[in-house]
Amino acid sequence: MKTLKLISTKTISFLTLFLMAISLNTNAQKVKKSTMMKDCCMMKDGKMMVMIDGKTMPMDKEMTMKNGTICMPNGEYTMKDGTKMMMKNGDCMEMSGKMCMDKINKTMKTKKTKKMALMNYTCPMHPEVTSDKPGKCPKCGMELVKKEK
Repeated sequence: MKTLKLISTKTISFLTLFLMAISLNTNAQKVKKSTMMKDCCMMKDGKMMVMIDGKTMPMDKEMTMKNGTICMPNGEYTMKDGTKMMMKNGDCMEMSGKMCMDKINKTMKTKKTKKMALMNYTCPMHPEVTSDKPGKCPKCGMELVKKEK
């Protein structure tokens, strides 16, 4: 009788652990799904692409975003107020109509950093005037001086 009780206790413990492991596995899958990139349309290598449920495919027809922005397969988008703009390589627009700022900010920071590195000369009277080579300030005519780092 004691042996039967011991076997049934062990079996119940094993089944409990097994069910807990299964439930943890399904929770882990849910977390992975929520961390995937949002559905969006983006310009990649000069072509408009659409990402839906993590799958990227070429954009073949215009799409209307939730905020009324219309995104076209040629990369042009028209905002609700009628403003037309063109997407550049790496630009991304969520289905809400919001531009993905992380990619845009990375691109802008890189461009600014490269541009700033080239600006080695400045005007002593107008520090906003910069150049990558010696010359004269367009505002006052003074010689541009090399920046001290």
